[in-house]
Amino acid sequence: MSATKLTRREQRAQAQHFIDTLEGTAFPNSKRIYITGTQPGVRVPMREIQLSPTLIGGSKEQPQFEENEAIPVYDTSGPYGDPQIAINVQQGLAKLRQPWIDARGDTEELTVRSSDYTKARLADDGLDELRFSGLLTPKRAKAGRRVTQLHYARQGIITPEMEFIAIRENMGRERIRSEVFTPPASGNELWRTSAGKYHCGICP
Repeated sequence: MSATKLTRREQRAQAQHFIDTLEGTAFPNSKRIYITGTQPGVRVPMREIQLSPTLIGGSKEQPQFEENEAIPVYDTSGPYGDPQIAINVQQGLAKLRQPWIDARGDTEELTVRSSDYTKARLADDGLDELRFSGLLTPKRAKAGRRVTQLHYARQGIITPEMEFIAIRENMGRERIRSEVFTPPASGNELWRTSAGKYHCGICP
């Protein structure tokens, strides 16, 4: 027997309920962790995957296992992978980079929208019900300033964004002690320091 087909109103109400009750969820056998950088606000989301023990010997009756360390990988799920974050679709994503951008002092907010299409949409009262409450005010570079990461790199400036990328690309390797990931002892500490602060991905 086929299920009763929902009306369009019921479908909208069901979709709205899903949005209103949306919560972050970690992947199976994983938990969300954050690796912090040296600059304020740099917290790189990682997914720590819990591994099963490895059978190394023993007998069928008394097997011997060796525990494996958890493996951190970059988590691309954003706030939806963190059960501790309150999700509000209407407000949008948290403005994580806002303090970094403001601290550089080379941008300014637009006082009016420059797009005719955007102006027309904002003037249409019939769209008020559909608007997100967390609307952003566009920014632009101040006169005579360049605001690309490439420009900052050429000036010898290591931005929080660059550090974030370097940590992400390293995949948290400093935390893994396995010989598979750790070089020989003679260069171990140098490798750890280099990977943490001077990774090639830090400079575009």
